[in-house]
Amino acid sequence: MNQTPLTQAPLKAIYDVLAPAKLNLFLHITGRRADGYHLMQSVFMLIDWCDTLHFELRQDGKISRSDIAPDQTADAEALPEEDLCVRAAKAMQQATGTRLGVHISLEKRIPSQAGMGGGSSDAASCLLALQHLWGIRLPREQLLAIAISLGADVPFFLAGGHAWVEGVGEIITPISLPSAQFLVVKPAAGLSTQAIFAAPSLKRDSETATMRGFAANEYGPAFKFGHNDLQPVALGLCPEIKQSLDWLSGQKLEGRMTGSGSAVFAHLPHDTDIPIAPGDWKIRKCCNLESHPLAGW
Repeated sequence: MNQTPLTQAPLKAIYDVLAPAKLNLFLHITGRRADGYHLMQSVFMLIDWCDTLHFELRQDGKISRSDIAPDQTADAEALPEEDLCVRAAKAMQQATGTRLGVHISLEKRIPSQAGMGGGSSDAASCLLALQHLWGIRLPREQLLAIAISLGADVPFFLAGGHAWVEGVGEIITPISLPSAQFLVVKPAAGLSTQAIFAAPSLKRDSETATMRGFAANEYGPAFKFGHNDLQPVALGLCPEIKQSLDWLSGQKLEGRMTGSGSAVFAHLPHDTDIPIAPGDWKIRKCCNLESHPLAGW
């Protein structure tokens, strides 16, 4: 057990924290390790589409979770025991040896299976909030090890801001981005990450990019650096992605897929009214954040 006490007792019995979504400005697959994990390069950008997590201290050591106005598009079969927040809390308990518990209430706004990192962001905010709720602090390396065990995107959400991400998601270099607005579209259909990465046609040999090359283009039109290697496969698996991209094109916007989900986005060069979303799609105008809401925790 390796921990540093923050206080002799929890600082506060209740916390409400935000968990922001991310967009991948590009996503290149540059190779594959012997263990099957894919090597990638991407820029992860935080946006102001957020879940809210409510933490209430439990003295009995138990961990429980409930939903506040649960998102009806979420996987109805996902049980709380399998939830990333529950797994994060249990990992923190095991790492610190605390006898305290927590009840976590989640107000889910970030769409599921969208490629926007909602579950990973929730888990990262859980790790940060529990340190304060339980009055303990893990060394950074130990906290990152827990994050990596929970999922490839979780370490990014602990980094505190936008980042250049490499490897399998564990190599994170902070970067700055200009303030900008984006139109994000999430069709009703979701997309399985596993199905994309298992596809034989997935391009796995993109040339290695550099941060210098990205910096030379980041202020260019529509944030057009690179591409998303997952998009061609995803278009075949989920026709609604193409429909969403075509719809953005009809708005005179150049869209691309984010991450490995079904959401697409386009840079908005100037402030504009949000068009009405077709059918049961979700559409939202988002701004990128200067930093993570919990940066410095």
